[in-house]
Formats: sequence, structure tokens, C-alpha cells
Amino acid sequence: QVRLVESGGGSVQAGGSLRLSCAASGRTFSSMCTAWFRQAPGKERELVSAISWGGRRTDYADSVKGRFTISRDNAKNTVYLQMNSLKPEDTAVYYCAADLNLITVGIVPPYWGQGTQVTVSS
Repeated sequence: QVRLVESGGGSVQAGGSLRLSCAASGRTFSSMCTAWFRQAPGKERELVSAISWGGRRTDYADSVKGRFTISRDNAKNTVYLQMNSLKPEDTAVYYCAADLNLITVGIVPPYWGQGTQVTVSS
């Protein structure tokens, strides 16, 4: 079992930065792939980024490439999402998720956090 807790959300002006953290409990976390999703009001949840268990492979949605960076520190059981050059369209609730496979973590991950709100004003 893996428990995920996100933090770091908040309100920022366009062009600003935020760093989200996803703290995990469970001894298997270092062997799990992790993803960040987001859901804006009235829109479907979308995959933002994913990272392999060792951190060597990362994937990004086209909308965030070059602006967001995903990373992980397995010694701290934490995954990060550094978000730079934020835009109003990045406003959403951001969720952390985990799964054993880098493909399925972006589709139907079994473990989810509760989400953290990110609001970007113009």
C-alpha cells in the first residue's frame, strides 16, 4: 500500500513558479513510477508528467514541456514538480499518482493523493 500527500500548491501570477511535492509512505515507493495529473474546473483530468522509479526516464505533456520538470528523491520518498513560467491555463488541482509501470501510471494508477490547488492569475 502507498499513501501519497501533495503540497506546495498556491496562488501565483503568470510567469511565476511553484514547486509541488508528493510525499509517499510505503516501503515499495522507490520501486514505483510516479505521475502528476491535473484537473481544471469543467475539464477532464489530464496527465502532466511521469517519472520512472529510478528517475532516468521522464515524460511530459506537450503543454508543459520546457516549463515543468519532474524529479524524485527516493531517499526522501518524495517526487517533485517544478513549474516555471506558469500560465493562467495551468490553473487546476494537481494530483500525484503511483503505479508499478510507467505506461499504466499515466492511465489507471491505483494510488492517488488528495490533490493540491494551483491558481495562476493573469
